[in-house]
Amino acid sequence: MSIIKFNFEDQSIPSREFEFTGTDISVLELTEQFDIHLNHNCGGVCACSTCHVYLLRGENAIEEISEKEEDFIDRAINPRLESRLACQCIILKENVNIEVEIPDQRRIIGHEH
Repeated sequence: MSIIKFNFEDQSIPSREFEFTGTDISVLELTEQFDIHLNHNCGGVCACSTCHVYLLRGENAIEEISEKEEDFIDRAINPRLESRLACQCIILKENVNIEVEIPDQRRIIGHEH
């Protein structure tokens, strides 16, 4: 059993933690599964930066960052060293603890999901 914890830059939203099983699922897919609001204007195909998150824990269980992803992170609002695109954070291992922080979604212009 793996655990994913979602923290929010918007302090009015409480952190939420969920258990899940399996691999080859993205953090973006988990946001959809657990009804966590995270914009993803391109539909999760690494063609924008709206699903930008901060990966705080569990990077050793996540697929490595690609050059294409790095290019889009450079376009994100307030990128940091731990920035990733949720659509590209593919979970490769089981029994892991992952923690992400979701930037304030009110700053993103575009379609809400």
